Amino acid sequence: MSLDADAIVDRRRLRRKLTFWRIAAFVILAVALGAAIMAVTGLNAPSRRSAHIARISVEGVILDDRQQLKMIRDISESTAVKGVILSINSPGGSTTGGEALYEALSELAKKKPLVAEIRTVGTSAGYMIALASDHVVARYNSITGSIGVLFQYGNIEKLLSTLGVEMDAVKSSPLKAEPDFYSATSPEARQVLETLVGDSYDWFVRLVADRRNLDDARARELANGAILTGYRAKEAGLIDAIGGEDTAIAWLRAEKGVPGGLPIVTWKVPSERENLPFSMQIGRSLGEGLAGALIGHLSDAKGLISPSLTLDGLVSVWHAPNAAETEAKRGGGE
Repeated sequence: MSLDADAIVDRRRLRRKLTFWRIAAFVILAVALGAAIMAVTGLNAPSRRSAHIARISVEGVILDDRQQLKMIRDISESTAVKGVILSINSPGGSTTGGEALYEALSELAKKKPLVAEIRTVGTSAGYMIALASDHVVARYNSITGSIGVLFQYGNIEKLLSTLGVEMDAVKSSPLKAEPDFYSATSPEARQVLETLVGDSYDWFVRLVADRRNLDDARARELANGAILTGYRAKEAGLIDAIGGEDTAIAWLRAEKGVPGGLPIVTWKVPSERENLPFSMQIGRSLGEGLAGALIGHLSDAKGLISPSLTLDGLVSVWHAPNAAETEAKRGGGE
């Protein structure tokens, strides 16, 4: 009888332990699921519905992005947005992309207090869009300036000749499809390109002169394509203050009356994932996380092709030489 009683007690203890671990496993699973839901839906982030300062981040090469322009219009129409920070970290991009973004931001500035913050780099079209704001802030060592326009094209005539390849074309007129990549550029074609670049450059200079209260001569002197530190840019009158986001927020409060203590909400262009059913969003997030862990070592390859090389037409972009090129030149005694 004693053995039977001990066995019963042991069974009860085992059941209690199993029940405890089952409950613990359920709680852990619930917490993990809740965290995944918050990560996917952004429930843990400040809401766009309540009063806040909107942050628009412009990262990397600037292109003509319709969804981004729509997002800016949505910000201008939101009654919850009390001020806007334009956070720039871009070397520039296509001239028309910069122009479209500048115009959208200019319309936004008519409805909301807008301050631009140049972070690591804000050059060419990256600086152009900063001009839409009422106030421009940059770090002492931020890279800015590089005001100008560029039209790049390659020529592989010698390579084709070496390979024994000859190209020919029938054109409706001599300037059609000029310049091409397989023959020398004619003086007439070069003149067309110079006119194209000149018109765009004049437009950019007028924009700088108007927005920074400079006369034309001074604006052209600064628009020589050179890059400047934030310190030099302030001395030249291209920006208004040295600092970061805190400096930008302080200006919104002091000069535009934006209330203190408001949260900053980063507005982002909706991704394809956000249009999927919720269950698929969760599955895709988990799948991407697993895939990222497996092939993360390939991320180093993303810098092999410069984004600026994929741009067509006129570009306003500054491209720094990469470290390998710089080191090779040093090693070669250049």
